[in-house]
Amino acid sequence: MAYQHKNLAQGRWAEMTLSEQMANIGSEISRALHWKRKEEEDYCLKAVVRALELISLTIDSVSMKSHLKELTRLREVVIDYFYCENEYGSSEALFEKYFYPFNVAARNKKN
Repeated sequence: MAYQHKNLAQGRWAEMTLSEQMANIGSEISRALHWKRKEEEDYCLKAVVRALELISLTIDSVSMKSHLKELTRLREVVIDYFYCENEYGSSEALFEKYFYPFNVAARNKKN
């Protein structure tokens, strides 16, 4: 598999905290939502692919099995929203609300 995030795939991703990982995933989702609003489907889907790659790296690196259910559900919701019929009723606001606490936690860790 050709990774978009080559450095992260080579082990750096596993060194990050879960909050940092989720904040990075949230950044890619935010980019995808931005391009979706602008009706730039190609850029939107590229950001979604990067987000899904990061979700997969997170699933592979997670040490607490209790996080697997949430991460696999997140992947399912992202795919449903961007590629399918949005059966879960996701929205930009819900994605922002979900990822915001991870951004705050990751930022607080660095300070």
